[in-house]
Amino acid sequence: MKPGDRLMRHYLQFKDLRAEEYAYLFDRASIIKRRFKNYEKYQPLTDRTLAMIFEKASTRTRVSFEAGMYQMGGSVVHLTTGDSQLGRAEPIEDSARVISRMVDLVMIRTFEQTKIERFAAHSRVPVINGLTNEYHPCQILADLFTFIEQRGMDRRGAIDMDCLKGRVVAWVGDGNNMANTWLQAAEILGFTVHVSTPSGYEIDPAVAGIRNRDCYKVFKDPKQACAGADLVTTDVWTSMGYEAENEARRTAFADWCVDADMMARAKPDALFMHCLPAHRGEEVAAEVIDGPQSVVWDEAENRMHVQKALMEYLLLGRIG
Repeated sequence: MKPGDRLMRHYLQFKDLRAEEYAYLFDRASIIKRRFKNYEKYQPLTDRTLAMIFEKASTRTRVSFEAGMYQMGGSVVHLTTGDSQLGRAEPIEDSARVISRMVDLVMIRTFEQTKIERFAAHSRVPVINGLTNEYHPCQILADLFTFIEQRGMDRRGAIDMDCLKGRVVAWVGDGNNMANTWLQAAEILGFTVHVSTPSGYEIDPAVAGIRNRDCYKVFKDPKQACAGADLVTTDVWTSMGYEAENEARRTAFADWCVDADMMARAKPDALFMHCLPAHRGEEVAAEVIDGPQSVVWDEAENRMHVQKALMEYLLLGRIG
């Protein structure tokens, strides 16, 4: 993309796109995934280059973006903390000015949201949030697509966005970047999040950046949060960067393990999701994550498919 060719978009948090754009992305992800499963070659991003900058290590983020970009015909430059020294050896703004002159797209996985915002403000190409302390939009994109696959496909295999309306998602655990992003998604797409966190680890609506407080309800008891839920989801008790708090968190979160009792309080056909990596016996019982209601492996794979649709959209706009 050259400056001025079309409106450049970044994807730094979930609320950067509108509901109709998500409907389009989920439809594209479904088409792209079907082509992948049928071994159909589809390479609209030939000669395009993605730069991936990792200040936080990841398995799923690296593999999903790297494999996805290669499958779409593009190439990848992988930079770690030692390679890029983002904001240390030179100002973030200067790194953005240089890197964005050499690639077509940038994905950053870092700590403070302000870092990725500063980079995007000086980038000539689209920037994608691969994870920050505050938000994880690509993961929620995959989670929602997985739910739609399971509960919102019509007989022709077409996406039905209405399947999200009025649904209840139970978030059990830390009021972290995942929780913040779930709240943004609920506000945009019309469902409700039941949030249950230990005392001291609550969500902050100001950080989530939501205006409609009706899109979520807070429960002190995680079992009550799960009651009547269509989806129960959680995350590790100690996110990357908070390792010093590990022992304190293990004590505080002891009653926030998603187990069979919690799932039994949800709807009979409720799904279970986890963004991974998971610690069985801590935030989730083995019988739940490895049980019949769990869709975590589809969820993990779908990171690649929705991100392919996202990269296509940011670089090429709507197809057809």
